[in-house]
Amino acid sequence: MAKKQNFTTKIIGGEFKGRVIEIPNISTTRSSKSILRESLFNTLQFEIIDKNFVEVFSGSGSIGLEALSRGASMCYFIEYNKIAYKVLQENIKKLTPAKCQHLFGDSFEKFDTVLSMVEKRDEKTYFYFDPPFSTRDGMDDVYDKTLDLIKKIDPTKCMMVIVEHMSQLEMPKEIGELVQVKRKKFGRSTMTYYAPKEEH
Repeated sequence: MAKKQNFTTKIIGGEFKGRVIEIPNISTTRSSKSILRESLFNTLQFEIIDKNFVEVFSGSGSIGLEALSRGASMCYFIEYNKIAYKVLQENIKKLTPAKCQHLFGDSFEKFDTVLSMVEKRDEKTYFYFDPPFSTRDGMDDVYDKTLDLIKKIDPTKCMMVIVEHMSQLEMPKEIGELVQVKRKKFGRSTMTYYAPKEEH
């Protein structure tokens, strides 16, 4: 069987604008569409400069690498799929390895490790969650488990949490100490933004 050709996408803006990164051609990894990425970074703008960025279900890392290109100080990736993880490592190598930490494994199990890493740093952190839609066995409760992860985030260390999810899913107005501040729909996918309560 011939090896599937990877898809490619380009960094949209910032230091690495125009650089090509790969996206693995596997069913569990959906690429965050360019229009979605563009909207996300139009919302975050320059706020992201010198902040940490965590891409929790990172796939090829296209969101986190875009964040780095736009000035994030450090980016953390978690990916459980071997093929996607390999592509992620290659993408990081092409851009800025010194500013990346990548963990191989289940995001639900590795999240605490990443949390403790970012909590040791002085900068506030953006968290991006794009959990796999329930296409994987045992993933029916993926959103409940994702909300449990978000509840662990220390609001004093958090700049914002962004969740990319199926549009028909109604996300809660509040998760732990975070409150919903924005929701933007793109066809089947929607991005919902949360920020610490005391800031609003």
